[in-house]
Amino acid sequence: MEPRGWLPLLLQLGLMWPLGAPSEPRLRVFVVPHSHMDVGWLHTVQESMQAYVTNVYNSVVEELTLEKKRRFIAVEQEYFRLWWDGVASDRQKGQVRQLVAEGRLEFVLGGQVMHDEAVTHFDDQILQLTEGHGFLYETFGVRPQFSWQVDPFGASATTPTLFALAGFNAHIISRIDYDLKEAMQDNQELQFMWRGSRSLSAQQEIFTHVLDQFGYCSEGFNWDGEAIFPGTPLNGMYLQVQIPVTEDSIPNFTRLLLNNVLTRASWFRTPHVLWPWGCDREFLNASLQFPNMDIIMEHVNNNTSEFNFSMEYATLGDYFRAVHSDQVAWQVRGHHDFLPYSSDMHHAWTGFYASRSGLKALARRASTLLYAGESMFTRHVLLAPHPNLDPAWGLQQLQQLRWAVSEVQHHDAITGTHALKVGDMFVEHLSSGMQGVQTLMASIIQDRSPAHSVGRSRACSLSAGSEPGGRFAVVYNPLAWTVTTIITLTVDFPSVSITDESGRPVPAQVQRSKEMPSAYDLHVLTTIPGLSYRHYSIRPRRSSQEDTEEPEPFVAKTTWFGRRLRRHGGRVGGNLVPVVNDCYIVFLDLDTNLMHSVWERRSNQKVHMTQRFMEYHAITDFSKGPFADNYVFRPSGRAEPAWEAVRMGIVAGPLVTEIRQDFYREVNDREPTFAIYSRLAHGPQSSDGELLCHRIEQEYRVGPLELDREAILRTSTDLNTGWVLYSDNNGYQMQRRPYRNYTNNTNARNYYPMVQSAFIQDRRSRLVLLSEQAHGVSSQGNGQVEVLLHRRLVNNDPAKIFADLILNDTSVIHPVVWLLLGPRNLTSGLRQRSGLALQHRPVVMLREMSEIAPRGSGSRQQEAVTLPPSVHLQILSIPGWKYSSNHTEHLRTLRKDRKHKAKADLRRVLLRLQHLYEVDQDPVLSQPVTVNLQSVLRGLGSVVSVEERSLTGTWNVSEMHRWTWSTQDLHHHRGNSSQPPPPPGGPEVTIYPKEIRTFFIHFQEQ
Repeated sequence: MEPRGWLPLLLQLGLMWPLGAPSEPRLRVFVVPHSHMDVGWLHTVQESMQAYVTNVYNSVVEELTLEKKRRFIAVEQEYFRLWWDGVASDRQKGQVRQLVAEGRLEFVLGGQVMHDEAVTHFDDQILQLTEGHGFLYETFGVRPQFSWQVDPFGASATTPTLFALAGFNAHIISRIDYDLKEAMQDNQELQFMWRGSRSLSAQQEIFTHVLDQFGYCSEGFNWDGEAIFPGTPLNGMYLQVQIPVTEDSIPNFTRLLLNNVLTRASWFRTPHVLWPWGCDREFLNASLQFPNMDIIMEHVNNNTSEFNFSMEYATLGDYFRAVHSDQVAWQVRGHHDFLPYSSDMHHAWTGFYASRSGLKALARRASTLLYAGESMFTRHVLLAPHPNLDPAWGLQQLQQLRWAVSEVQHHDAITGTHALKVGDMFVEHLSSGMQGVQTLMASIIQDRSPAHSVGRSRACSLSAGSEPGGRFAVVYNPLAWTVTTIITLTVDFPSVSITDESGRPVPAQVQRSKEMPSAYDLHVLTTIPGLSYRHYSIRPRRSSQEDTEEPEPFVAKTTWFGRRLRRHGGRVGGNLVPVVNDCYIVFLDLDTNLMHSVWERRSNQKVHMTQRFMEYHAITDFSKGPFADNYVFRPSGRAEPAWEAVRMGIVAGPLVTEIRQDFYREVNDREPTFAIYSRLAHGPQSSDGELLCHRIEQEYRVGPLELDREAILRTSTDLNTGWVLYSDNNGYQMQRRPYRNYTNNTNARNYYPMVQSAFIQDRRSRLVLLSEQAHGVSSQGNGQVEVLLHRRLVNNDPAKIFADLILNDTSVIHPVVWLLLGPRNLTSGLRQRSGLALQHRPVVMLREMSEIAPRGSGSRQQEAVTLPPSVHLQILSIPGWKYSSNHTEHLRTLRKDRKHKAKADLRRVLLRLQHLYEVDQDPVLSQPVTVNLQSVLRGLGSVVSVEERSLTGTWNVSEMHRWTWSTQDLHHHRGNSSQPPPPPGGPEVTIYPKEIRTFFIHFQEQ
């Protein structure tokens, strides 16, 4: 059907039909009932379950059962699963199964939460989708096919790609820039085909619908009252917020509805109007909601000649099937995102990129621990025997952390936009889950080497009290490549002996700890194959050992340079000190104690570069207009220097040279407010050591901040960048971010999320920032890049104070950023692998020596798992699902025997591979790669079969047929789908640029 450009005019004139009107109205209004349930915002999950969630599902199921025309969509699986497992009766479960089978209760999105799209990593987005989808498929045999991302603060271009890979047919977003949404409404561009990846192109495009300015709420049509915390009111009655529909009141309701529907219809190209009915915490008393709306709908449908539209209850599937059937040729949108998000000219929602930085760090540490724990557990279970480890218990530990990491991806969790008690809940769930996985890892180590006792903690500290035996350090590399790096242990004595599993001395360096003056950092150079272990023995050296041939680690000395004042007024750059490794020379200016420049040795290019801590002063006075809060970045002006003096020390050694810079807020302060610790490694010049050499590792110390301050680290260079920044979407792909001038709020609106990486560049060099966690990033000047690290705000908005939604964050944070500098062809090849080397550093576990171990004693060695350099092992996991991979067989089992508890399949492994490079990024690394999975995984056991699955594992890809939508793109390039697919179930897989491929690998019983 051709687009109806004339529809708005006819609507305004009320001329929906010509003379002799047909019986059917031209507009169909699809009323989609829903309840927006935040998994932690102002209230904890348990409080929300008690106050309204349980009532929503109890009453909705009852009301849908009473009347067949009613519909409802369910979104967040964390809440539904808690209700299903802990509240629902057998009768209610039977009703739900019937409603799902009839399509009247539809699961949309289907993840544990509605995840944030700005500061989440795509690994964790996939995890939370996989957890929710696995539950739905195992329980009901259904697979969500439509998204509902209606509340995240901006929309990433990674999300449509992931949803397409999961088998979705359409995608809904809502919060995009206010002025852009207005323009899209005026031009009927709120619906389009989104090709989120420039490398995958049309192969993974998805039809996308942007909710109009009314959003996901329907004001004026809520009859069930407000949820009361902490629970149901004593008399069972909620405060009514809307008068009921009666013969007297129905004209007011229909007038409001008519205006809303006709306005909405003018913004879209088909006669189908999506009308979300619900809002936050609604439908807690569906027995009031549905009967009132029934009356309105009946009245409208009995008088279509008056209203010019019909109404029907609908799911998202009902609506999108109607739109799809019209066969409109849709506009194509490329890989650009909808970030940042501003709700109006004064409110740029870019502050949350750095709100509650400590929680952002904890969430990522939990995610990386889970990643390592999954592959450790998988290797161990597949390679029996495991006498001291119960696999069912191990799966429980992993499951607890999977759910905690999934939960914190919620759009009011990792964003830092929640009440304090809710933040405590997230931290408790993450910490408990991490402790369980650390215990599991310790059990695995004990199973591998049962002769020695195992410590439960992952903490890398060693005290002299562990004599005479000292400790074993077990180091695990969770990446599927050989990694050469330096691990760091904290010891409380400088004289140690360290040997490897063969009894050979190991290159090591000892220096005083930067954070604990009474302790020492022990740096150890290690090379570890993929998914493999190294074992080191660490013993305190005693005087009797002085004459042995065993070398001691080098004890590094620190050279300190006195404080230099920011306002010294003298010369700069006249007294430089070089710090050198094989890849860089970092020049430090002794006149300022700041970095002066960096010389990249391979390209023989020198870039002037200096780093300074600065602060924005936040507007927080509620009475003076728009103000900063957990969401909004609202500076009063330009950033100002946050220090008056800098002290510098250089710790030089054969493995690592460390530069320590302490920044003092006031000249005479005893303790610094800020610090930069920079490390250059002196590693081997092998290909494995290239990543170690080509990075400047930095750790920052920030805080505690003064009130209403927002701390940044600004790096200024002489690169001619043209005010252009590049930052990542969720660690998956990069976006070009040119500086834009706005009438208002220019500083804040030029901030972007940096989940894993950002860079600035000119023709000769590129400066890359790799981050361990999410931050805000901006380029506020030519050759500049600044990172928003930490925020502390207290505004006097009564509503925020009442909700405990304040950001009085007094913590001291320690973010980690690695710098890469060099020509584009060098850094483009190193950036992805270096980012993963930072994200998934080797896991170090300490084991007490209960006896003097003989030389060369160690655990049994396992064959390494090694992938090509452009392919990343995104996950290797035993999910523990109980469903059959055969869809027909699974549905038959669900119908036949719901009481029977199937056992988890421990021989079915979830494997996901990702091609790291864009199609034209690197002449070698951007090529398609063929991998023989049977060969790569032979170290895990004998592969029986390989089946390719959808992103979350619920579809066999040969059975997943997504809808085809017509587009205005004449070329209609289908990405790499023109390549011949591999034989089904074959072990050889060819992976093309930016592809993410998911498999079930079935291993033979041992």
